[in-house]
Amino acid sequence: MSEMREAGLASKAWPFEEARRVLKRYEKAPPAKGYVLFETGYGPSGLPHIGTFGEVARTSMIKRAFELISDIPTRLICFSDDLDGMRKVPGNVPNPEMLQDHLQKPLTSVPDPFGTHDSFGDHNNAMLRRFLDTFGFEYEFISATDFYRSGQFDEILLRAAQRYDDIMKIMLKSLREERQQTYSIFLPIHPETGRVLYVPMKEVNAADGTITFDDEAGKEWTLPVTGGNVKLQWKPDFGARWAALGVDFEMYGKDHSTNTPIYDGICRVLGERPPEHFTYELFLDENGQKISKSSGNGVSIDEWLTYASTESLSYFMYQKPKTAKRMYFDVIPKAVDEYHQQLRAYVTQDAAARLNNPVWHIHGGDVPESRMLVPFAMLLNLASVAGAEDKETLWGFIRRYAPEASPQTNPDMDQAAGFAVRYYNDFVKPTKTYRAPTDEERAALQELRDQLKAYDGAVDDEALQSVVYGVGRDRFDPLRDWFTALYEVLLGASQGPRFGGFIALYGVDETIALIDAALAGKLVN
Repeated sequence: MSEMREAGLASKAWPFEEARRVLKRYEKAPPAKGYVLFETGYGPSGLPHIGTFGEVARTSMIKRAFELISDIPTRLICFSDDLDGMRKVPGNVPNPEMLQDHLQKPLTSVPDPFGTHDSFGDHNNAMLRRFLDTFGFEYEFISATDFYRSGQFDEILLRAAQRYDDIMKIMLKSLREERQQTYSIFLPIHPETGRVLYVPMKEVNAADGTITFDDEAGKEWTLPVTGGNVKLQWKPDFGARWAALGVDFEMYGKDHSTNTPIYDGICRVLGERPPEHFTYELFLDENGQKISKSSGNGVSIDEWLTYASTESLSYFMYQKPKTAKRMYFDVIPKAVDEYHQQLRAYVTQDAAARLNNPVWHIHGGDVPESRMLVPFAMLLNLASVAGAEDKETLWGFIRRYAPEASPQTNPDMDQAAGFAVRYYNDFVKPTKTYRAPTDEERAALQELRDQLKAYDGAVDDEALQSVVYGVGRDRFDPLRDWFTALYEVLLGASQGPRFGGFIALYGVDETIALIDAALAGKLVN
């Protein structure tokens, strides 16, 4: 057994813990279908949002962990529930008025308000796939519309008709009495209007594989459950899909967790073994509200990628999936810097530590070297004091700090410089607030200025940090009040980088000029 596989079988990293649960399913015999199937579901009722990406990213991490500890082949399916009826017009699409007449129709039968695809469902599926492809995920895409209409789901749908009463028993226990009177696991798609109907069944004929119902106008219809004439309600659909595909693993958000016994029960009634599950906590916006596809709150995938790399987003997704996390723009710089810290640590780690490092899971073991010479948070402060409008301005400082660096040899540094300018102008600049120093702070700043003026040592992070530290040590208790003063008076921020590193990057003379400007009251808003 290889050292890495042995480490994976013992690793406490959550993807390996989940991978071992999946492997245990087949400790007695390999899967009859010849592979282990991971699935992630997607409801394309609105534009793809960052939580959807997180689900695929995290499932991919578990799949990679499984592939290290097992030789059983794997597949990852991304399943789009695009046959669902559109219940309301999303608030974040153009031309919303054109969708109003198509309520309750399957999303793949609703016109595309963006005008780029055959349907709204096709548009949103394309958006999802584009994002997933951006991140290099290895997945197979399945559209529910194709799955139902092509006949791939027919065997399970016929089985659901045969075992209708048993599935209904599971469902009715979870419904209020009023809802029980009209509920059916089958939702007919009206042959004339194309709408998904929520109507009670007059008959479910197991022998013929048909359902009979009255539409909203009172007209009776009989339709086969096969061929895309009927879809399943979403909870039965969950369990039936597991049965039809032979799913071995699926994760979903905490809001689904109470439905797990329902999904499992339906899968078993249909004669198949339920998959392993993983329930993750939900993403919140800056106000602590759940991120929603339809309302468009929180950070979108496009927005994150405007200000940071794809890997930083994957890093954010790796962290504590069972803890609710606020996901808004302020988390981006921290994610970028922590990702690069982990890249640098990886080089020196043994096999066990590497498998506990998020970057192994982000890159599937093919971990690149960090060429990020300056923390992203530092670049933001540099952009601030330099008034940088483009990344070339930042490169002027970076080259002086690290003469051997260039956009060609340090592409991640170059990318980060561009992101920093964008992030600074959009988020930092509009909210920067400088304040005047107190008398005690003014005296300390004057002393720091004088010491920097007399400084003739190496322009080195640690050496300059010692100078800054020495000035504050005897004047401030706690010492962090000194650093807070530096950030608020000189940088217009409540927190910032190690100040010695900032001086080394920005320049000693430039920092002296910055202190002079602050002492003269030129920085105060």
